Amino acid sequence: MKKNVTAILQEYQNRFHPVVSFNAEKDKLLLMDFTKNNQEISEELVNDTQRFANYINKKLQLANGKFGIGGYNEYRELYSRSRVFDPEPGEEPRRLHLGTDIWGKHYTAVMSPCDGIVHSFAFNNRFGDYGATLVLSHNIEDVSFHTLYGHMSLNSIKNLREGEHVRRGDVIGEFGIPMENGQWPPHLHFQVVVDMEVPTLPGGRQGAIGRKGDYPGVCSLSEKERFLNNCPDPDLILQMMRHAT
Repeated sequence: MKKNVTAILQEYQNRFHPVVSFNAEKDKLLLMDFTKNNQEISEELVNDTQRFANYINKKLQLANGKFGIGGYNEYRELYSRSRVFDPEPGEEPRRLHLGTDIWGKHYTAVMSPCDGIVHSFAFNNRFGDYGATLVLSHNIEDVSFHTLYGHMSLNSIKNLREGEHVRRGDVIGEFGIPMENGQWPPHLHFQVVVDMEVPTLPGGRQGAIGRKGDYPGVCSLSEKERFLNNCPDPDLILQMMRHAT
């Protein structure tokens, strides 16, 4: 019987290469909460990218943390900062985060967790969007899945070709600065996507091919089950959350 993606990731979790350089024996990893439970997060704070970045940097400095981490299956009101997550008046807002965010210094190197190929890439240059984005395709024991890397630098995607082979541990990019990462404090949005899916076009029409260089990183609550089934917990690859405090 063919294994599903979650089962494969669980089986291989100790063989993946780190996506960022983190040594649990000496580096501090700060758990970051962007739900309404964090009363330090205000609309004024998140709407000002520099203030938001200063807030994160101060948190990391006070905790002596190399990275901040968190966000999978987290409901975040802060997405109200961008129309990207409220595409049409009257539609249900998208607030549930589908990836894991790793917050740190700009130009932090990002590495591939396993062998794969470049599926697609794009510069999603709307306020609050991914900015420079890379999607890799992987296959383990005939089980296919994708990894998505959002909020990278433009330099990360400038010389790529679709179908290009990537080896485990290859540096595939770096954290971008706000002007190239969708106007966010520097961080990596890392997401596992099983099926890149055919997008729905205006008028309810279906596209001809699956998504390229983009996949929703945030969904509405009514679509939670469908999207979480298609986007397993990234920590199955990262293996970092157990070190966060």
